[in-house]
Amino acid sequence: MKAFILLLVLCTPVFAQRDPVLKQIDVPHSYYYREMYLPQLTSGPSSVSWSPDSRSLVFAMAGSLWIQPIESNVARQITAGPGYDYQPDWSPDGKQIVFSRYDKDAVELWLLDVEGSKLQQVTQGGAVNVDARWSPNGKKIAYVSTAYNKRFHIFFAEVGGDSVSKIQQLTEEKKSSVARYYYSGFDHELSPTWSPDSDEIIYVSNRGNIYGSGGFWRMKAEPGARQREIRYEETTWKAHPDWSRDGKRVIYSSYLGRQWHQIWIMTSEGGDPFPLTYGEFDNTAARWSPDGKKIAFISNKNGNTSLWIQDVIGGAQKELKIADRKYKQAMAKLSLTVLGPDSKQTPARISITGEDQRTYAPFDAWIHGDDSFVRSERPFEPHYFHTTGKSEIMVPAGKVTIEVMKGFEHELLKMEIDSVPKDSNQQATVRLRRLALPANWQQWVSGDLHVHMNYGGSYRNNSERLMKQAAAENLKVVYNLIVNKEQRIPDIDYYSTKPDPVSNTNRLLVHSQEFHTSYWGHMGLLNLKQNYLIPGYSTYANTGAASPYPTNEAIASLAHAQGALVGYVHPFDTVPDPADQNTRLVHELPADVALGKVDYLEIVGFNDPRVTAEVWYRLLNSGFRVAAGAGTDAMANFASLRGPVGTNRVYAKHSGPLKADTWNESVRKGHSFVTNGPLVWFSVEGKGPGDELFFGKAVELKFQATLRSIIPVDHLEIVNNGKVVHTLELKGDRRSGDFSGTLPAPETGWYVLRAWNDQPTYPVFDVYPYATTNPVYVSIDGKPLRIQKDRSYFVAWIDRIIEATQSNQDYYSEEEKREVLKMLTAARKKYE
Repeated sequence: MKAFILLLVLCTPVFAQRDPVLKQIDVPHSYYYREMYLPQLTSGPSSVSWSPDSRSLVFAMAGSLWIQPIESNVARQITAGPGYDYQPDWSPDGKQIVFSRYDKDAVELWLLDVEGSKLQQVTQGGAVNVDARWSPNGKKIAYVSTAYNKRFHIFFAEVGGDSVSKIQQLTEEKKSSVARYYYSGFDHELSPTWSPDSDEIIYVSNRGNIYGSGGFWRMKAEPGARQREIRYEETTWKAHPDWSRDGKRVIYSSYLGRQWHQIWIMTSEGGDPFPLTYGEFDNTAARWSPDGKKIAFISNKNGNTSLWIQDVIGGAQKELKIADRKYKQAMAKLSLTVLGPDSKQTPARISITGEDQRTYAPFDAWIHGDDSFVRSERPFEPHYFHTTGKSEIMVPAGKVTIEVMKGFEHELLKMEIDSVPKDSNQQATVRLRRLALPANWQQWVSGDLHVHMNYGGSYRNNSERLMKQAAAENLKVVYNLIVNKEQRIPDIDYYSTKPDPVSNTNRLLVHSQEFHTSYWGHMGLLNLKQNYLIPGYSTYANTGAASPYPTNEAIASLAHAQGALVGYVHPFDTVPDPADQNTRLVHELPADVALGKVDYLEIVGFNDPRVTAEVWYRLLNSGFRVAAGAGTDAMANFASLRGPVGTNRVYAKHSGPLKADTWNESVRKGHSFVTNGPLVWFSVEGKGPGDELFFGKAVELKFQATLRSIIPVDHLEIVNNGKVVHTLELKGDRRSGDFSGTLPAPETGWYVLRAWNDQPTYPVFDVYPYATTNPVYVSIDGKPLRIQKDRSYFVAWIDRIIEATQSNQDYYSEEEKREVLKMLTAARKKYE
């Protein structure tokens, strides 16, 4: 029996920095294009192309390329790294396959000789090169590259025999006059497909459009040729048109009028399209067979990705199932069991890396990858999957590294198997160890206030799967915030005023709403008791919701009337500066806080927590009590995301049966702490977060502070009225400590305990580890806390909003504008 080495991961390199995956792309909102356009590592197929005889398919799966005859259930692996291989396209003569390889922090195009497995690199220079397509005459390859100014444009390369030459940029860069939010100010061009005579291409571009990744354009395959739009609709990165060999039809993926992508067909001049497939799931990456009789596509109808074939006439569908895999390299089976501290099988998060530095997962697992990572730690972003406790994984023979994590209450465990023999069935068991938690730790129930079950990702999630993800992360409460992605609202069918039926006494799933206006700021509306609020946004230019009205204050009032908890989500990466006239400042937070419309603020979320805490401290110093909240903004059906559900979480004090109303009340009152890793407990004179103490004069206060952490902590501090008044020294591995002492209380104020690191620390999938308790409030001689410089800061902030409102011409009526100005004026007076 092979000896296993069990290690505890403790540290990160000095001066580490988390950088985005493929950071060389200069396009806003990488969270969207990375998942929806760039190829992703999935255990199931992710893209497909036909052989010239229409009898076989080549497809990307688990980071390799595979070939399978359509009448067979055996797949043959034809690439196995280095790196990860995606988006194959078979040459018209059947001899070569062009594909994209993600390796060495770039995505380059390669050519593979199908018979001899000879490899040739096509592109150089470290850009991102994707969507490669052979011309039907076999003389050119069109593809999308970021080689020019780090934005998506179409290029082509000439191919002659075994050589590739004369790479040219086909579409020029154009700065748009259209104001966009989710998309660049520069137009992009995506997903080229060739006409049968190799003379023209059809592609996707957002030229002239505000929303979506674009409509369909057609042009001669010549640099500088005239471009004409043949059809516009609001696509979201996944259209991937494919021109039929008869030259008259084009298939593509669309969510027109529905929540999910299906395959549609239009004429090569645009025309009036109609759908070829139907269902509440995604069918994407469709490709005609060369004989025109069939369409192959990728579907997530069963949750994970799978490969399907449909007859063009008749519509009969069949899944191309894979019963056997013929690997290119020596492999072995790894049977992994995860046990909890009680020696019973338990759900957990697993990461498995082979000696080739590639990740491996069960055939049916959802592989997820971090969207950023520290390059000095590893060559690729960390990948992981969730297990129910027992998993079987095919891994390369040789060294295998296993990492296991289950929330923040258990140690991260690392197991290294020095040498897995080929063709073996290697057994491995990992037993989780719980941190040495305080005796009352079970009173603290963890929850994520900001999750999106489905949001346009590779997979199709549902309530059962989301609960399994939460169980693996040891998360007890999940708020699925239903929200639009442009025109659609993917989870709208799940909306309910009651917890999801999959909820039980140990775990709670609640479907609520994110109000989605990027003008006033995004809000979470938790546990609505009546209807979903429509429209779910305002200030969407060129739509019937172009007016900045309703404000967030109006929406918060409607939500409160339904008994909901209202909070601001993913607020700040930089501290707003009211004096900076070069930056628009219309974020409504200070006005809504003053008017009592805000219950919580996501201190830990998709933002910079120290920056957000600075704004929070100013609000507290102005006399307003807003609870610290936490929400991951996890896109739980993405293959690439900043972290799974529970990456950012609230631990709220709770007893008795787990119910949304009682847990929410604990969050609202601030009987909680928030974190992305370290666990912190704090009390002053026996009172905990959210509580208040009353004294007639200045006093010395006794405190107790506790830290338990899965990673070393650099700073553990007590903050009073925004200033550090006590630094607690951590010793040894800096992962635990119990402290007591006294604090001066010369005036009315508040105290929090916070823990944070200077730099990112694996396995915390966030900018850096951070945790804070909610305040313990102290009243001295009944005097209120009113720090004038902080109140003046918010007066200046609201003045900027008033100025913007007065000059805004998008209101539908003067009455709307007057109502907004009245609200802002009332809020301003609260700070004066």
